[in-house]
Amino acid sequence: MIGFLRGKLIHKAPPQLLLDVHGVGYEVEAPMTTFYDLPGLGEEVKLHTHLVVREDAHILFGFASETERMLFRTLIKVNGVGPKLALTILSGQSVEEFYRCVGDNDVKGLVRLPGVGQKTAERLIIEMRGRLPELNGVSAQNQASSASATMAGSPKQEAVSALCALGYKPQDAARMVQAIAAEDKSCEDIIRQALRGAIK
Repeated sequence: MIGFLRGKLIHKAPPQLLLDVHGVGYEVEAPMTTFYDLPGLGEEVKLHTHLVVREDAHILFGFASETERMLFRTLIKVNGVGPKLALTILSGQSVEEFYRCVGDNDVKGLVRLPGVGQKTAERLIIEMRGRLPELNGVSAQNQASSASATMAGSPKQEAVSALCALGYKPQDAARMVQAIAAEDKSCEDIIRQALRGAIK
């Protein structure tokens, strides 16, 4: 099991990034909450990782904090929640916001996330409620850093692609991005605002 990676950030195109660790390039999928905290390209970053092994692929997921990884690992144990949906949940809500939804039985707050229907939201609240104290015991590691917008294509185009990868329909993703005044904003900033608008 790969517990963490520390290396140079080579490329980022949400939800995927490429990390150079001593000459070996690791492809990692990460939630948008982690992307918001990434340093600029060429700078060093440490990610807590979780490896998912399937018959057709080995997929490495990376997280800015141990808290995010813990929540991801707990989410994928819930019936009907796979790694992709868990990544979408972490992209659409912070760990604290997810705790609040579970604690307040806020089904509507979870249903606003792409891929989360009424039954899945109810199942999440029931199955996660008993596990939250364990998750709360892990302190969040908030890394202050500046996000870089050095990506192929325009920030708007990259934002639409990232939202589609997170489960939004192309027309919905385009509408969400179009509603934002994106001048001089990075891809990460556009996605952040689009996701915030989607869950209001």
